[in-house]
Amino acid sequence: MKRTFKFRHLLLLLIIVVGGFLLLLPTKVQPIAWTPSPAPSLIDGIYTDNQRLKGVERVGAADIDGPEALLLEEDVLITGLHDGRLIRTSLDGKTTKVLADTGGRPLGLARHPNGLLVIADGVKGLLSLDAQGRLIALSTTANNVPFGFTDDVTIDKAGHYAYFSDASSRWGYGKDGEAIIEHGGDGRLLRYDFQTGTTTVLLDKLEFANGVTLGPDDAFVLVNETGAYRISRYWLTGPKAGTHDLFIDNLPGLPDNLAFNGRDRFWVALYAPRNALLDATAPYPLVRKMIVRAMTVLPKPVEKRAFVLGLDLDGKVIANLQDASSGNYSPITTVREYGDWLYLGSLKARHMARLPLSTALK
Repeated sequence: MKRTFKFRHLLLLLIIVVGGFLLLLPTKVQPIAWTPSPAPSLIDGIYTDNQRLKGVERVGAADIDGPEALLLEEDVLITGLHDGRLIRTSLDGKTTKVLADTGGRPLGLARHPNGLLVIADGVKGLLSLDAQGRLIALSTTANNVPFGFTDDVTIDKAGHYAYFSDASSRWGYGKDGEAIIEHGGDGRLLRYDFQTGTTTVLLDKLEFANGVTLGPDDAFVLVNETGAYRISRYWLTGPKAGTHDLFIDNLPGLPDNLAFNGRDRFWVALYAPRNALLDATAPYPLVRKMIVRAMTVLPKPVEKRAFVLGLDLDGKVIANLQDASSGNYSPITTVREYGDWLYLGSLKARHMARLPLSTALK
């Protein structure tokens, strides 16, 4: 009897301690209530589970930390790493050269027609690297608001503008989970003018603005909104110039980076499938704040699944590539089409990978 009484008191004490932790631990996250559409099925339909990414081929340097951004140039890969280095590696991984160290976290890469390598650095802002290895800060603020999380960049064919994203002006690099759960709409799509050095805000109030790419003839620019499971489109030319709309909505996962193959396809890397708990608690800020507190001691509720989508020029799904098997290459955060291959990068993996394009488009 005494043992049972003692157990009940210990259990009550544990409940009080855990409850106090979840309700009272200080946090800067202030969740905004919203209601996402029901997540698409992975059991049937266009997003049906499959293993088409199983057995992707390792490529480039091995044992590197988080090769997020990818550029393939003359049979060498350029990527940015977790420790701030930009490296160039042969496809077989036998030759590797450090191009620069930004001192931050290179997340997006684009080549300017004049040869400059332009870098979206999550910590340092929009940078450029010249042929002599000199790093220059191009832009760190827009409308007097400093960039919090510079994420991806693309450059128009004329080399006039760089289009890039500030995922969250409130949350810095490494705080993506907090930013997405907060759903504060502090992401921005930006444009840098190489001729004047000015930065313009094209879109604001985005839900974690992530990957950026231009469409055919630079008529529009797409930006992933990771926290809203959608891709927004901003028109640059034609009768819709200066307006924006949705390119695709209610994606089955969290869109990270995206890329255009220059002709007829976009590729979208999904960091992970949507989480049913986070969707269900979206309308309840207090519960989401409790989840943030729990995440300080528990793993983030992220499924380890490789996930890539191909879209046509109208935003229709034309390829659904997945792999949820043990040991898959994930999270895939970058996907680019070069020649007969799809090249894959990851914020957390230790190498890059590729898949035959013929397999991807079966």
